[in-house]
Amino acid sequence: MNEHSKHSKKKKILFICTGNSCRSQMAEAFINVLLGASFEAFSAGTRPKELDPLAVEAMKELGIDISGQSTNHISEFLGESFDLVVTVCDSAREECPYFPGARRMIHAGFEDPPYLARNARSKDEAMQHYRRVRDEIKKFVLDELPGIFAS
Repeated sequence: MNEHSKHSKKKKILFICTGNSCRSQMAEAFINVLLGASFEAFSAGTRPKELDPLAVEAMKELGIDISGQSTNHISEFLGESFDLVVTVCDSAREECPYFPGARRMIHAGFEDPPYLARNARSKDEAMQHYRRVRDEIKKFVLDELPGIFAS
């Protein structure tokens, strides 16, 4: 069995967010690190920006390094097919209600850590928001996502 045929049996998931700097990056990493035997994840943004350093730090606390992940625009994935496309923020759902290569599309909204942390008085206070949303995304990936494919 060559690498490609082995690779193609994995379910492909695309996570879409506005900036592709935090939530979608976390979801991509959780899938690839924790469920990589069955799934392959990618992430993209409707208006991508730089990877959020606090998101990198929040994931590093769980032993997952996302510092090497790139931020991508959704147009980079047009023409590809995905078993599932997940919008993880409300504005991405509004801007991208339909993705041409999606077999199935769902919305799983998570709050925006940079927005929640905008008035934080310290880095530790800001990190509390990142950790909470990170843990919600991890729970979604581990507890809900496999069931979506079973239904």
